[in-house]
This record gives sequence, C-alpha cells and structure tokens, in this order.
Amino acid sequence: MLELAGIIILGIIAQWVAWRFKLPAILPLILIGLLVGPIATLYTEDGSKLIEPIWNGEKGLFPGDGLYYFVSLAISVILFEGGLTLKRAEIKNVGPVITKLITVGTVVTFFGAGVAAHYIFGLTWQISFLFSALIIVTGPTVITPILRNIPLKKDISAILKWEGILIDPIGALVAVLVFEFISVGEGQAFTKTALVEFGKILLFGTTFGFTFAHALGFAIKKNLVPHYLLNVVSLSVVLLVFVESDLFAHESGLLAVVVMGMVLGNMNLPNIKELLYFKESLSVLLISILFILLAANINISDMQLIFNWNTAILFAVVVFVIRPLGVFLSSMGSDLKLNEKLFIGWVGPRGIVAAGIASLFGSKLLLKGEPGAEYITPLVFMIVLGTVLLNATTARFVAKIVGVFLTKSEGVLIIGASKLSRVIANYLKNNNRHVVLIDNNQSNIEKAQRLGLEAMTANIFSDTLTDNIELNDMGFLLALTGNSDINEFAIKKFEKQFGENGAFRLVNPDEMNNPDNKPKQGLFSHTDDFIKLMEVVRKYPAIQEIALKDKAHYDQLIDLINEDSDIIPVFTKAPGGNIDIIPADSKDFTPSQEGYKLVYMGKTLSA
Repeated sequence: MLELAGIIILGIIAQWVAWRFKLPAILPLILIGLLVGPIATLYTEDGSKLIEPIWNGEKGLFPGDGLYYFVSLAISVILFEGGLTLKRAEIKNVGPVITKLITVGTVVTFFGAGVAAHYIFGLTWQISFLFSALIIVTGPTVITPILRNIPLKKDISAILKWEGILIDPIGALVAVLVFEFISVGEGQAFTKTALVEFGKILLFGTTFGFTFAHALGFAIKKNLVPHYLLNVVSLSVVLLVFVESDLFAHESGLLAVVVMGMVLGNMNLPNIKELLYFKESLSVLLISILFILLAANINISDMQLIFNWNTAILFAVVVFVIRPLGVFLSSMGSDLKLNEKLFIGWVGPRGIVAAGIASLFGSKLLLKGEPGAEYITPLVFMIVLGTVLLNATTARFVAKIVGVFLTKSEGVLIIGASKLSRVIANYLKNNNRHVVLIDNNQSNIEKAQRLGLEAMTANIFSDTLTDNIELNDMGFLLALTGNSDINEFAIKKFEKQFGENGAFRLVNPDEMNNPDNKPKQGLFSHTDDFIKLMEVVRKYPAIQEIALKDKAHYDQLIDLINEDSDIIPVFTKAPGGNIDIIPADSKDFTPSQEGYKLVYMGKTLSA
C-alpha cells in the first residue's frame, strides 16, 4: 500500500516540478524512478529497491505478467487521448510531409538504427532491429512541453505534433512484427508469419477502431449515455476495443484505439471537449505511474551494461545522423525551407510508448533466453532520456540559431467567435494574418469554420489552452465576448503568453459612460461596447478602408466617426500592409507616412 501511494504522490510531484520549470514531465519521472529503483540498491541497508514493480518472492507490486498488462492498458488510454486531439484541418498545408515522416522517416530510422546497433554493440540482427523499431516513435507527451514555450510557425508545430502522435502506433506495430520474427524463428515461417500478423493487425485494428468510434459517437449524439456516465463509459469502450482487437490480432489494440480516437475527434460531438479533458487528466495520472514503474524496474546491472563509449556513439548516430537524414528525405519536394528542416531534424524526443513497449518485450525475450535481450530496455531508456534532455535544453537555442524562432509573433488570438469576431477575423485573414478564434459556443465555432476561419472550441478557464502548441505564434490578444468579466479574465490570464505585442478588450458599460476611466487595454473606442458593435456589424457586416492624406485628414475622419454611431474605427493599415489596432483613444494614432489607410466598420465614409 505504501509503495502504491508513494508512486502516485511522487508522480504528481514530478508533474508539478515539470510544470514549474517548463520541462517535459518524463525527465523528473524517470529520474525519480531510477532513484527509487536501481539506484536505491546503492544506498538502502539491505541493497533492495524502494519500489519493486514485479513480485520477486518477497516484495513487489505486480505478480507474474501483471505489470505488462497494466502497461499495455495504460498505453492504450494514452494513445486514444492523443488520437482525440488530431484534427484534419491542422494539416492542410503539411499533410504530405507528415505522411512521409511516418513512412520514409520510419524506414530510415528502422534500418539506420538497426545497422548502427548491430555494428556498434555487436547485437544480433533480430535484437538490433527490435531496438531500432522501438526508437522510431517520438512522443506528444514530450514534444508538447518542449515546443510550448517556443514561438514557431504553425506548420512546424503541426508537423512535430502530428508526427509524434501518428508514429506511436506505427513504431509499436513495427516492434510487434520484429518481436514476432524473433519469437517464430528464421526461414520461410519467419517471413510468412510476419506478413500474416501484419495483415491481421491492420485489418482488425482499423476495423475495430472505426466501428466502435461510430458506435460510441452515435450513442453520444442520441443521448443514449447519461452525461454523468459519459467519461467512464468512453473509458470502458476504449479498454474493450483494445482488448477485443488484441484477442483477434495480437498487439492490434494500439492501432485500434488510435483510429478510434482520430475518428471521434473529427466527429461533431456535443461533449467531445469534456471527454478530452477527462482523458487528459487520466493520461497525466497514468504517465506519472508508468514512468516511475518502468524506470524502477530497471536493474543496476542493466545500467552498468551500457555505461561505455559505445552507448555515446550509438546515441550520436541516432540523433545527429539518422533523425536529420529521415527528415530531409521525407521533406524533399515540400515547401519547407532548409532552416525549418534542420529544426525538425533536431527535435525528435522519444516518449512513453518506446519506454513502455521496450520494457514489455525486453523482459519477455529475457525469459526466453534470447541473446542480447538484456540490452533492449536500458538502451531504449538511454535514447528516451538522452533525446528528451537534449531537446528540452537546446530546442529554443537551436530555433534561434537556425532562424525559425519568431522574434515577433504576429498571430492574432480572438476570444469569442460571435458575428463581430468573425467579421474582424475574416478581414485579418484576408490580409495575411494567422487568426484563431476560440469560443465555448459550438454553434459560433461551426459558423466560423464554414467561413474558412481557424476556430476551436475551448474554455478559457481551463489550463489546456496554454498547452496548445499551434498557438505559439500568437502575439496579439483580442477579447471580444459580450461578457466583460470574461474579457478582463482573458487579458489577465493570457496577456503574457498570447498578447506579448498587445492585449486588448472591449470596454464595459461602466467605462463607456465614464470617459475619464479609459482602460489601457481598451479596444477600438471608449464609447462602443459589445452591444453597440454588434448593432453596427448587424447593419453593415463588412470592414472597409479609406486612404489617409495626413494627420489632419485622419483627425477629421475620427471627428466624423464620433458623430455617427454607425461607424466604428477598427485598425490602421500601413503602406506595407502592416495592421495596427486602434486603441480606445483613437486620436493617439499619428500616420508616419503617406499611404496609410483607416480601417473601419459601418457605413461608407465619403470624406
């Protein structure tokens, strides 16, 4: 009981430390696991581990294969949650690159790392290729924290995120095939069995995932599941799909849950966000437990086994040769620039799936007496820990060196997706600005998406919005909801992360009636609140421009606008196309050169 409670407590402490110091949680989790596991044998009186994951006759948490079953089920939930976050709209511009990364890149890593492991460590070809299959996977749980605080182009973030989630089941499938090769033997049976197993995995994995996703989606839409049971029913269906698919085709469960998550995530479901929040919380808990358990399961002899220069050479080959080679071959013919390819080639941390399956297969092969099987778990953990540590400490620096670091984030995040927000967002989008609208009203989001705008359902009171790496290029924040409390909260909470170049909100009725109490974040005009703006946009649902001659002309237009309630100034547009937001005190603006335009909402100005 003490060990179980200790794992959960230590896991959550590690997650907090990771959040506090902006690190991937895998770092403190693995370090804690090693400290209470193999390293503990160096300082405990009886030379035993503080936490023993497998029952050894005297102590231990899981008897027999219990740990492996727990690891498998936990990974299935984590992969399902990852699949839920995959949206087709995110990869319109980079789909071909992602496809090649999870195909061509997989082949390069598989053969490259396999050959390297064979010749550097002298492992058998079977064990070498099992190792290479396991390190194919990157991981969303480690990529997201690394990229979260690095302002990058949306395409680069999307490529790394999608690769991390999609390649998890692919790496797992390749590892399963190699494991089957080793288990069955060589010769004709070797090849035939591998092909049969691969076909069964694809067939049953995709079929079960697709079918159960639509069945669960139908049940949710028809309200066949009460709201309070939605999360637990979904969890039970995920576990059912994983187990049932695995019964029909061994190890196809991982593919099934990813397919199920992807299909559900792209359905128009009323409660998908609540389901995602629940799965995220559950994933955090499972990851916290898993990493400590798996790291604690390593023995000190395993660590000594790889404590040599061969390990450093293998790590260098994987990081500095194989990963960049796979990225460059996968991005040939794409619109990615050289510096973007270099950065993507640098960022390739391995995560929970690699560590989990390595422990699973490594232990099974050890029991079978397979030569070299003892190297699998420690080598994979070395790659996982090394790549995460390297990328976590250098990604920001490398982004600046190669020139993909956005020194000025020009994206615009709009809180609220009402008609007012949609009209403004459409204008900004047509002027080449990356605009994202967020709202918890699904109807508003759907209307925005039908206009071709990027919009997402989100609750600003949740912390998940700050984890979204696709919002890394946001530099301007506009709070345009009809609720002044929400607008003020949005500014207070997200100003530093999404509004480094400017965070603005609509004035509230009290401020509108008191011109002397103008907030510094006031937007457009101190005499126009949400209701007034909505009245104007209802009558004139478009944004117009008028050329400015000089400062006097601008002041004249502002005076005209102040006398007409059906015209509201919104932006100024520089000759080069740069758009600036007009603050609440419109006369603070001074055109610095000819060619400026006043951007306004309402009826046509004739001056």
